[in-house]
Parts: sequence; structure tokens; C-alpha cells
Amino acid sequence: MNEKLGKCKACNGEIAKNAKSCPHCGAKVKKFPTALIVILALIVVIAIASASGNDEPKLVDGTTPTQSQTPDAGASNEKTTFKVGEIAELKDVLVKFVGFTESSGSKYNKPKDNHIFVLCEFEIANNSDDELAISSMLSFKGYCDDYTCEYSLGALLEKDDKNQLDGTVAAGKKMKGVIGYEIPKDWKELEIQFTPDFWSGRDILFVATNK
Repeated sequence: MNEKLGKCKACNGEIAKNAKSCPHCGAKVKKFPTALIVILALIVVIAIASASGNDEPKLVDGTTPTQSQTPDAGASNEKTTFKVGEIAELKDVLVKFVGFTESSGSKYNKPKDNHIFVLCEFEIANNSDDELAISSMLSFKGYCDDYTCEYSLGALLEKDDKNQLDGTVAAGKKMKGVIGYEIPKDWKELEIQFTPDFWSGRDILFVATNK
């Protein structure tokens, strides 16, 4: 049969592949829409990405994030939240909440009444094969006593010589810096949600308490 010919599903007669109807029986030729193919392909890609993002954050033993401290895949150290000083690992990215400092501001930079600046320091080690993009505004979300707390430029003005957590981390490299929030002085718990990779759909939750 000619390669440019196909079979009519209604009468089994030969028809041109680009024909809109069968010349023998008049049946309309149903074609698979290109747009539908593209949509199905996207669904497959998203499904694969979701399946590969099923890893949960794991606690890493040690005091600094290094490549040798990545836990085994079968380790039973999965956690939902991590404390100050603990190292969390998610898909070859190791993150340590180093600590936090409070500041009442400086002469020309003050928080609003009954509030305080809090600077949270993190160390991130990228042990993956890909470059990691970090944004202090997009990669981190803060909650103070269950209320959303906004990223604060005023707090970052009090960071002294510390770096801001913005930029890229090449494969095998590290980044250390601070993010800033403005929260009530009598705060009790500060939650910081860090998302290493938007497409993975997974994040790490760190919790600091004000004793």
C-alpha cells in the first residue's frame, strides 16, 4: 500500500492520509489533534517530575553541611521540621539553620512599634549536579506564631558584613547568608519554609523558638 494512503475505519477503503473524509463512504476522518498530543506530553512530564519529587527532607548528622554527610536513601531519619543548628537534606541540597539574631534597628532604621528585626542565617550546600538559584524573597516563606511575616528590607539593613541569601550556587558549592523579618517583640515561634527547587514541589521547614 502506498505510504501516503491509509485505511478508512468505517469501510476499510484506501484513503489519502490528509483526507478529511472517505471518498468511498463519505465518513469523516478523525485525526488526533496536535494540541492534544502536546497536552498529553506535558502531563507525562509533570507526572515524572512529581514522581521524582517524592523524597522527604532528612536529618543529617554533623555540624556543617558537607557532601560526605548525605544520608543513605533507606535511612529512617525523615523529619517534618528542623531546629536551629540541624542540617536538613532534600534532593542533594543540604541546608543548615545556623541561628538568628534580633535587632532593634539603628538611628535611621527602626522597626514599627512593638516589633523587632530578626535576621536568620542559613548555610546551603549544593551537592546536586545542577546550579541552584536562591532568592531570599521567593525561596523562603516566614510565619511568626502562625501568622505570615513579610520579608523585611529594613531588617537586612542591619545585617552588618553578612551576605544576603540571593544568587546562584554552582554544583558542589555553598552559600551562606541571612534573610530578615520584622515581627512582634513578644514572638514565640518563627517558622521558615525553604524551597530548594520550585519544580520538585518539596520544601524544608525550620522552626526557631524565642525562649
